[in-house]
Amino acid sequence: MTTLPEIEAAIKQLPVGDIRQLSGWLQEYLDEIWDWQIEADLGAGKLDKLIDRAEADIAANRVSDLDEILHHT
Repeated sequence: MTTLPEIEAAIKQLPVGDIRQLSGWLQEYLDEIWDWQIEADLGAGKLDKLIDRAEADIAANRVSDLDEILHHT
């Protein structure tokens, strides 16, 4: 199994329980990749402008409590 079509075909042969277990593992792996990307972006300064803006908004009290936002939907 080295190609995506081969992997997909093999997955289709698995019992549903194994597919669910694989799905959980895959989601955890995707979450790890996301975390690595965020860490890399932070290290490269790609999020500095967003962080600066958020800090300025907090300092100027231009923020709302998350609970307040969630309960107004």
